[in-house]
Amino acid sequence: MPDLFDSPMPETAPPPGPVLRTTRLVLRPLHAGDAEHFHRLINDWEICRRLPDAPFPYPAQLAADWIEAAAADREAHRAEQFALVEAESGALVGVAGLRFGKGQKTAELGYWLGRAHWGQGYTLEAARRLLDWAFAALPLSHVTATVAADNEASMAVLRHMGFTQISKGVKSFMCRPGQKLPVKHFTRERELLAAGVAAEAPKGGVLLVAAAALIDSQGRILLARRPEGKKMAGLWEFPGGKLEPGEPPEAALARELREELGLETNPKDFAPFVFASHAYDSFHLLMPVFLCRRWKGEPQAKEGQALAWVAPDRLVEYPMPPADRPLIPMLRDFL
Repeated sequence: MPDLFDSPMPETAPPPGPVLRTTRLVLRPLHAGDAEHFHRLINDWEICRRLPDAPFPYPAQLAADWIEAAAADREAHRAEQFALVEAESGALVGVAGLRFGKGQKTAELGYWLGRAHWGQGYTLEAARRLLDWAFAALPLSHVTATVAADNEASMAVLRHMGFTQISKGVKSFMCRPGQKLPVKHFTRERELLAAGVAAEAPKGGVLLVAAAALIDSQGRILLARRPEGKKMAGLWEFPGGKLEPGEPPEAALARELREELGLETNPKDFAPFVFASHAYDSFHLLMPVFLCRRWKGEPQAKEGQALAWVAPDRLVEYPMPPADRPLIPMLRDFL
């Protein structure tokens, strides 16, 4: 199983954090009440020998310290650690988490599961849910994992989630002092291609999409972040959407702004600005982009998306789909 990381000593009780759900599990922040069960699960040679930072025997106090430190890491945006809890019974079955690199641009995935719960698909279910949330909620470009070379089950989980092996190496394991054991390193990149959009276009055909650069009185532009559960989740884009058959771009844009943001607009207020033309693997995207400075109402996240008003010179800081990125210098120079 991937390395679960060393954590600094705690300062406070676990703060509130994200709660994620799957069909059978709840992923929630660890708390002090988990310490006894946490220790009972992890104090197992078959688990500790797969975790570089787990001694064996595993001290009960270390379990309590690790849980408290996880709260400090969350508060400091160094890591997100989750208790894996059976939804039906409420029993703790393991732990999964991400430790972040600088600016949360990268993360290292780690997890372990109590031996009684192996072979039930819990690890894949939890890790997949964790990654879906992370790519949607955080500015990650890729996630890595390091696995003991003999841990075939963990490597199978990673490959099921789209990780690829990039190298081999050796690493010290606390349960085997003075030894360095072989490990394998894996990575998974953020999905940038619009695979879900491709399904809406005939293979090899052209998909028409209209988008708007909404500009407020301070000259900022509105971006929307695709929410979890949608393709390209976590990427920022200019509001808009696909044209219906026979629908003019301006009419489609007015409809999309109403449905996505609750804004009422007049197509006459859309000023044609530029168009994006991008070839994806199985279709071609053509996207006219309009400027708009007038609308009624305040933007609302009707589809659960995050919204941000962004100064033109900061647009480059927001990860976008390939078709949107070439628009950044044009908007920056124009505004």
